[in-house]
Amino acid sequence: MAQEPRKLPESAHRELREGETYTPYVPANQSPGEFTIKALLFGILFGVLFGAANAYLGLRAGLTISTSIPVAVMTVAAFQALRRFGGQASILEANLSQTVGSASSSVASGVIFTLPALFLWGLSPSLLQMTLLAMAGGLLGILFMIPLRRFLIQREHGRLPYPEGTACAHVLVANESGGHHARNVFIGLGAGAAWKALTSWLKVLPAEAHLKLPFLKKGELGMDLSPALFGVGYILGPRIATVMVGGGLLSSLVLIPGIAIWGEGRPPMYPELVMTISEMSASQIWTRYVRYIGAGAVAAAGIITLVRSLPVMIESFRIGAGELRNRVGDEDGAEDLPRTARELPLKAVGIGVVLIGAVLAFVPAPFGALDSGLERGVAAICVIVFAFFFVTVASRIVGLVGVTSNPTSGMTIAALLGTSGIFLLMGWTDMTGKAAALTVGCVVAIAASIAGDTSQDLKTGYLLGATPRNQQIGELVGVLTSATFVCLSVLLLAETFGFGSEELPAPQATLMKLVIDGVLEQNLPWGLVAIGAGIAIIAELCRIPSLPFAVGVYLPVSTMTPIFLGGMLKLWLEKKAASEEEAAGRRDRGVLLGSGFVGGEGLLGVAIAGVAFWQGARPAGIGTGWLGPDWLVNLAGFIFFMVFAAWFVKRARG
Repeated sequence: MAQEPRKLPESAHRELREGETYTPYVPANQSPGEFTIKALLFGILFGVLFGAANAYLGLRAGLTISTSIPVAVMTVAAFQALRRFGGQASILEANLSQTVGSASSSVASGVIFTLPALFLWGLSPSLLQMTLLAMAGGLLGILFMIPLRRFLIQREHGRLPYPEGTACAHVLVANESGGHHARNVFIGLGAGAAWKALTSWLKVLPAEAHLKLPFLKKGELGMDLSPALFGVGYILGPRIATVMVGGGLLSSLVLIPGIAIWGEGRPPMYPELVMTISEMSASQIWTRYVRYIGAGAVAAAGIITLVRSLPVMIESFRIGAGELRNRVGDEDGAEDLPRTARELPLKAVGIGVVLIGAVLAFVPAPFGALDSGLERGVAAICVIVFAFFFVTVASRIVGLVGVTSNPTSGMTIAALLGTSGIFLLMGWTDMTGKAAALTVGCVVAIAASIAGDTSQDLKTGYLLGATPRNQQIGELVGVLTSATFVCLSVLLLAETFGFGSEELPAPQATLMKLVIDGVLEQNLPWGLVAIGAGIAIIAELCRIPSLPFAVGVYLPVSTMTPIFLGGMLKLWLEKKAASEEEAAGRRDRGVLLGSGFVGGEGLLGVAIAGVAFWQGARPAGIGTGWLGPDWLVNLAGFIFFMVFAAWFVKRARG
């Protein structure tokens, strides 16, 4: 009779009873291999690959995905391949590898949400400056999270579910006896890269399809023919995908036609001082006017999200600060603790924070143009204070709602508003002050983002029976090894495509730039911003999640369309499943395929940038002219993409 596969214990999903102790998948009295060279190497490799891919995705669509699960299954597959040659690998090694690899996604999020604004200002940062900022943010996020582990992960077990961390533990357990699930990630990688090659390298297929609506003045619908965005939609699910495309439709079918009708026959209107509205195309109206409305909506929605989370934030900060006080002096006898309770000492945390603060305050490179020691000192203090607060908050929030709902954008905007306000009071309103405020926001964004990722990874380790200290060191290694490659990818993409371009609009960084410009120059078109804020408030009153809806308003509808399609296909596939078990299988296969799409398209996008940088020119390609006139190009591209989506459905159904 076949042996029943092992599973996580029943107590992994509920609160512990009084006097009960959680026994993990690998008990504390066992010590299998964990912190090994091969686990580190595979984690670093997959972290670099997905970090670069996420950087490309974020610059293109303003979104990134959590890579813990795809990195975990790819690691399992790699270890299974090693076993065929006599190698051995434990589940704790696979967990450490995904811990190291997943850190790169958070680094990429913070970097691409902020630093491209420096390029938009004409202040091209160096690789050294970007890397130091990325490392500072990543290290602070991990170090500030360490004192919270015992409370948030251990004592709050069952009350804080940490959904991605729990899901990743299930994936690792399910794949321990075989890594066949990883096949879908690798197939997705190949398919995403192949599609990107056809649209952006050879250029035999169009990258977008557009349809003008003759009955609506300057009304236009579009679809970005991107497997990566399609995969993101499947990962996000139907609800968020629908909300986001709803925001995009509001922009393209209501705001742009409304502005076109209102501006008919009027002279140029601020902020556009040359062209009249009648002379503008739909995309130009979006750039000159709707973008500010969207920025106001995103800023307001981010602040609303923070305000709604305020009770949880205050409680989280109070508990976190109290836990930090309780931990002081509690380090004696740490080696006598069970293996599953050993972690980095508070002394190491304190020394690390002080060193990072000293580097930021006394080394000129991180804050770039700041020459004054006073200015660097104030910026460093802002970094430490905001990072400590938002790391404490993010670590708890992601335990309730998951990494994808972590309001990193709202936290970054709040940090930028606070820092810009301080700089305004001190009279630092020139370009140097703007750049410094942005770099503060960059470090805080990375710290808050990676704190959420670290929390999920530590939850996975808690359920499996990992050693917290090994995971914490693994997170630090992941940040230090991926930061340079993520920043190098950003530099290559900036050199090849340019930020703010059609290929890489860098929407989040553009928003951060608008926030800083508005505070320090006090010249935002506040009427348009107020309209956007009103849209976010109305969405909240209608019980529509305001942040994803606002992101939909801010981004072109063509970006939202494939996300919506992916979300709808996920809903359809699960509805048509004969059982819950079959629905779960389709969901898992689709998520892994979608993650592969993101990785494949992103990696090839970075590869194109690297080749273009090396050759000094972007690939010319064959061109889409062979398909015929523009309307036929659009139709052919759409049909090709629908065939691609049908293939995805077949793979997801198994």
